[in-house]
Amino acid sequence: MVEISPNATPPVVKIIDYKKFLYEQKKRQKEMKAKAVKVVIKEIRFGPNTDDHDYEFKLKHAEKFIAEGAKVKAYVFFKGRSILFKDKGQILLLKFAQALEEVATVESMPKMEGKRMIMMIAPKKKNK
Repeated sequence: MVEISPNATPPVVKIIDYKKFLYEQKKRQKEMKAKAVKVVIKEIRFGPNTDDHDYEFKLKHAEKFIAEGAKVKAYVFFKGRSILFKDKGQILLLKFAQALEEVATVESMPKMEGKRMIMMIAPKKKNK
């Protein structure tokens, strides 16, 4: 016997093969897991003094990742004394977000986490 609805009055109970019940439950969970959306996060790393050509190259990669439906985690990594140029890093990330504004939305604005300034960008939702 398997209890179907314990809160009902009287409680609903069904007589079934328990192994079959477990198998079907496992099968349903597997099906739900397969339908779940998997979020892929791609990282793009900049330095505070990233050159224009490198910036354009990474921008194209970000556009490709967003077209595939992945989120992009863009960050500026500060080494040694370059931590003094936090404003350069922030300007770089904001410029990056502005270049991608047609295909993506900014999920979180640039913020410092240790030696990194991180910004998350997600693809825009498509209206069907």
